[in-house]
Amino acid sequence: VALVFTGSFRMVSEEEQAMRSKLEHLTVKDHGPVFGPCHKLPGHTIQKAKDELNETDERRASSMKDLRAVMKERSAEGDDLSKLVLERFGDKPDSLLLRFLRARKFDVIRSHELMKGYVRFRKDYPELFENMTPEAVRSTIEAGYPVVLPSRDKYGHVVLLFNIDHWDLEEITFDEILRAYCVILEKLLENDETQINGFVLIENFRGFTMQHASGIKPAELKKMVDMLQDSFPARFKAVHVTHQPWYFTTTYNVVKPFMKSKLLERVFVHGEELDNYLKEFEAEILPVDFDGKASVIDCRSIATKLFGSEDTAL
Repeated sequence: VALVFTGSFRMVSEEEQAMRSKLEHLTVKDHGPVFGPCHKLPGHTIQKAKDELNETDERRASSMKDLRAVMKERSAEGDDLSKLVLERFGDKPDSLLLRFLRARKFDVIRSHELMKGYVRFRKDYPELFENMTPEAVRSTIEAGYPVVLPSRDKYGHVVLLFNIDHWDLEEITFDEILRAYCVILEKLLENDETQINGFVLIENFRGFTMQHASGIKPAELKKMVDMLQDSFPARFKAVHVTHQPWYFTTTYNVVKPFMKSKLLERVFVHGEELDNYLKEFEAEILPVDFDGKASVIDCRSIATKLFGSEDTAL
């Protein structure tokens, strides 16, 4: 018995080593699709979830039980947000709770805090969620605010692109764009690979005008930061800003006080120095308007992949 045990034990660790070395040399082709559910997690992604998020079958089962208990306890203690959490998630399937556990590395208390953040964000900014017509959100996405890259990057992240050039903030408001982000995040987080690997954002600020700078209010910028911080069961791994003009600094300084160090450390402002930026992404998957070699993305097809055919959405 001892032999079988040590034999299988060693085999597991060899398999783990193989997966870990695979994680060192990933390419775009090692990951599943961005749109739709994940039918089978790649082995290296299961390994990553174990190493980075403490995820195992046992941990998943025990944390799920503990999280449901904490939801009930905290709600019974009379905390308003905790009551909202229980109302919203009490009867939901484990798969939905799993998103929050993954986003907080299976720390049950922090996962519950994130659930509170999720309901708080919806309570604080009802304008992003009320009277939301599918058509309106769809047209914002068809206009390219934001664009979802149809391929994951080599690390398995979903890449969201925002090109500020030609954005007329009279025509498409800041709120409408945040609304589109919220819908996209919610939709793409149905996918297990995305829950584990997370998102990166690329913001091309080449066309950032004085009108933009003066037209975006501090309260709107705070709302955007709140969306990226403790409000979604999503791992935001990086925000890359390229080609920004000198006065972008003024706008960024308004935002900074709202940002926790974890997010601040993940914002990379490149300007025209793109070497590090291009090291992160294969040029083949980035469209030319984001300094890559792929053709500009057809946003209508992205909307169709998100929402189905022309007439439907959400």
